[in-house]
Formats: sequence, structure tokens, C-alpha cells
Amino acid sequence: MEDDATHEHHCMTSDFRQDFIRFTIRQNVLRFGEFRTKAGRLSPYFFDAGLFYDGAALKELAQFYAKAILAAGIRFDMLFGPAYKGIPLVAAVAMTLADAGRNVRYSFNRKEAKDHGEGGAVIGAPLAGSVLIVDDVISAGTSVRESVNLIRASNAVPCGVVIALDRMERGGGALSAVQEVRASYNIPVISIATLDDLVQYLKAEPRHALLLAAVGRYREQYGVTTHA
Repeated sequence: MEDDATHEHHCMTSDFRQDFIRFTIRQNVLRFGEFRTKAGRLSPYFFDAGLFYDGAALKELAQFYAKAILAAGIRFDMLFGPAYKGIPLVAAVAMTLADAGRNVRYSFNRKEAKDHGEGGAVIGAPLAGSVLIVDDVISAGTSVRESVNLIRASNAVPCGVVIALDRMERGGGALSAVQEVRASYNIPVISIATLDDLVQYLKAEPRHALLLAAVGRYREQYGVTTHA
């Protein structure tokens, strides 16, 4: 039996996750229909974080990231945003955390080699201590691998990745891209919301019965079987 404080924490946590699902639908970032994924799968939903492209949307998105980070209780010294999508995200999240009383340094990388001025792939604060990676989603895990290598090369420690949505979907094998990152680097992956949260949202609305069934079928076919 959980005590009142634990129950209240769970309610607050699930609340912001459901709020996030509603926010992404309002922004047309999360859409329903039939979408062909890069893996060639026909998905009943599509999530495009590139559509958070105005000031108000980015501000609200960063607030959700901050809530997810603070709810996870992870210890970190600074933030890192992988180019390119992670660059505006990491700056916005750093500002939001500062507003919440947690002022941390941040940096991001450049993809191009620079042949003049100050060299190096990292812009912003030098990579040091425990570094939390801020990204939009993990699909192939490429940007996470590059970020981890960059952080370790600076003798800093990657301590986790925070993303917007975990699709909880298998990659080539039995694991999802998120699970592969956890297993490969032994670091936590924090998501604002997961497929579980999306299903919970659809279940609460009788008008979404057909969508819920479509997502359920897709999940049965491609979803991960464990939360490893």
C-alpha cells in the first residue's frame, strides 16, 4: 500500500505525461492515420518533434523536459545537446531549469570540422563531470553514440539521455532503440512520455476506440515485450 506522498507523486508524474500527450496533439506534432516509418512499418501514429518550431511551443516543450528531468531525480552537472535538433532543445531546457532554481552549464556539438578560429567540435561549456544528453527521440541511436563518445573523449561521464517520446518499439532485434542505448552504455533513458502514456490517453476517450485498437495491433506486432 503506497503512502499519500508516494500516491501524490505518482499522480503528479502521470499528469504531466498526459498533459504532454495532449500538448503534442494540439501542436500537430503527434498525428494519427497511416504513416510509413523508416523501417517500412505502417504505423497508426507519427511523432515529429521538428514541428515544435515557434517560441511558445519550444518554451512549453522545455518545461515538459524540465519536469521529466526533475521527476527522474537524476544527478547531473551539465547538459549536452547533439547537433542539430538537440541544440535549441538543450538551450531551452537549460533556461527552464534555471527558472526552476537549477542553473547548470550546457554545450552542444558542431557536425562540421572547423578550419579557423577556435578548434574543437564542442561549443559552450567544456564537457566535465556528469553530462545529461538532451535529444528529441532515439531512433537508430546514432546521435547518442556520437554524444557518448564525445563526452568520454573529454574525460566526462555520460549519465543519461532525456527524450520527448519513447515509442517502445523493437528495432532489428528484440530490443527497442531506447533499450539498446540502456544496455550498450549502462545509462538511463528518461522520456517525457512513452507509448504506455499514449495508450492511457486513448483509453480515457471513448471516441478514440478505433485508434486505440489500431495502436494495440501495431504494438502487438512491433512493441517490445519487456521494459528492460
